[in-house]
Amino acid sequence: MDLFDALKSRRSIRRYKTDPVDDNQIQAILEAGRWAPSWANTQCWRFIVVRDTNVKTQLADTMMKVKLPDREILNPAFNAVNTAPVVIAVCAQIGIAGAVHGPAGAKVEYSTDKGDCFMFDTALAVENMLLAAHGQGLGTVIVGAFDAAKAEKVLNVPQGYRMVVFFPVGVPEGPGKAPPRKELTEIAYKDKFG
Repeated sequence: MDLFDALKSRRSIRRYKTDPVDDNQIQAILEAGRWAPSWANTQCWRFIVVRDTNVKTQLADTMMKVKLPDREILNPAFNAVNTAPVVIAVCAQIGIAGAVHGPAGAKVEYSTDKGDCFMFDTALAVENMLLAAHGQGLGTVIVGAFDAAKAEKVLNVPQGYRMVVFFPVGVPEGPGKAPPRKELTEIAYKDKFG
């Protein structure tokens, strides 16, 4: 698949078939994440492959409800996490991306005013992984609205690491629908903003 075709055709998938996803497919997805760029090559990300039904259910239970003006509803990806054959959780080691390290025990100083770059670095890895899944005919949807502390307990994430996102991986039940995109004239500028 051509890179630009993949970028334009990848969609968030929330309904999956029961078809299995084999270890080679997951390995290819993890490899794609591993090769993402990161701050000073710190590679702060860690990937947890979840196939166990009970663990997937516990992860789904950490998802936040969507608040509408008149009611709360389940996150639209809730069923996807429970039904997809695999969920990949992405954690990050904190305090290394964007950091300048002094002697052991010294306070961590960051190189920019952005602070810890773990969210940026893990996002790069996740995008690679989503495209790798899509290139193999698999669907994904990023889940970011969840209680990270609860998810960390479910997955035994150690101190010094944070849960960032998780995403189901499976064979899509059908094609995703492309949402409208802003025109470049609305988001790209020359020389200065505006």
